[in-house]
Amino acid sequence: MNRSIRVRYAPSPTGLPHVGNIRTALFNWLFARHNKGSFIVRIEDTDVTRLVEGALEAILDSLRWLGLDWDEGPETGGSYGPYIQSQRLELYQAAAKRLVEAGHAYYCYCSPQELEEMRAEQARRKQPPGYNRRCRQLTAAERSAREARSIVPVVRFKVPSEGQTRFSDLIKGEVSFDNGKLDDFVLLKSDGYPTYHLASAVDDHAMEISHVLRADEWLSSTPRHLLLYNALGYEPPLFAHLPMILGPDRSKLSKRHGATAVTEFRNQGYLPEAMVNYLALLGWSLDDKTDIISRKELAAHFSLERVSSTAAIFDHQKLAWMNGVYLRQLPIEEFARQILPFLERDLPEEVKRPLDWDYVKLIAPLIQERARTLNETAELADFFFVVEPPYEPKLLLQRLGDKSVAIRALATAKDKLASLAIFDAASLENLLRPLAAELGLKTGEFFGLLRVAVTSRTATPPLFQTMSVLGKERCLKRLDVALLKLQMS
Repeated sequence: MNRSIRVRYAPSPTGLPHVGNIRTALFNWLFARHNKGSFIVRIEDTDVTRLVEGALEAILDSLRWLGLDWDEGPETGGSYGPYIQSQRLELYQAAAKRLVEAGHAYYCYCSPQELEEMRAEQARRKQPPGYNRRCRQLTAAERSAREARSIVPVVRFKVPSEGQTRFSDLIKGEVSFDNGKLDDFVLLKSDGYPTYHLASAVDDHAMEISHVLRADEWLSSTPRHLLLYNALGYEPPLFAHLPMILGPDRSKLSKRHGATAVTEFRNQGYLPEAMVNYLALLGWSLDDKTDIISRKELAAHFSLERVSSTAAIFDHQKLAWMNGVYLRQLPIEEFARQILPFLERDLPEEVKRPLDWDYVKLIAPLIQERARTLNETAELADFFFVVEPPYEPKLLLQRLGDKSVAIRALATAKDKLASLAIFDAASLENLLRPLAAELGLKTGEFFGLLRVAVTSRTATPPLFQTMSVLGKERCLKRLDVALLKLQMS
């Protein structure tokens, strides 16, 4: 093939963009960028009964969020537009008419009821479903009689009844289909809108698409498209069918496996860099050991030769781990900027908004190491913001079983902390570490007691840094509350 590399991502705005659909967009984008080609976005909105309001905006917004810029398409324009199929109906109607006139297609007048009866009869006879070609041999008089009854026909393609359609898939290798097992599929519906088969073939030719990289589920449609290309006199593009994405139980990925829409992952606090990295590894690999790869490196190394022909497993835990890696790589101020809207959204209502930006920046380094998603940061940090974090008195005694010893330790620590002039991490450590020995306690026991008292948690960021950020006044008040809880229990 001597054509310029031109690939397309052609979503239907029938819902929020699914990770499988966006993975297809990513592979097309990487292929185009690696080969210095063009990445085109084309909106396939001809199935008007399934269109969902706002879906187009969600698709384009998801691409922008992931950094998958398009060279041609909606909002960008280009020399091959329009890039929305509902604005290209005349092209499809003209192609269907040309196929009928050339004897490659025919008008079908069967009603929905007749088609339903036909399928029911096929089921009773245990025959494979498909159109029985009833209208394929209609005479001119029979067609006229049906038109006289104001029946608006569809246009069906005349699939050869014999032979095979073969092609070389760039991922799966040589593939062949028996023509006799293909039914005469619809090209143009009675409302004048094309089916996917006709519209994609016409547009891929008109937009000079060189390669079609699409999901494995479209493999069985490829012989239909090749037959169409041949009938229309078009040179077909090269095809590459990408592996399916399955859930951990190896069934088709669905909501029961967790989030599946890209917008959900964004709302849950995944970084676009982590999503791109993870989605790229669903069916492709750089080698057998590299997991963390930047978008730039992905584009530099991407090739279809390393795309697997077997299904990929979507692992939410691995994605969360990878997102945590990317979060820890962020500069502290950028991490603080990223967590701010999630803290504003998720912290308890009692916390005053807007949050103090300087205070958020102090907290950010203390939770950065533990966060896997931005969605988790409010839970990790809420004790920094609430007046009095709730907990049961027994939590104070988890490491130190003797209540009287715990009361004495907290009271002594409170008195010492009250006289501390500088309340920073170093001063706190210099005071509290030797105090454990004075009290006859192991540091783990003593620090565990203090940690629960000032944070309500058994596991937190480093204790002295945490206390320093909380501040002297808040720590002393919380020690008072802890003492009261123990005395009243």
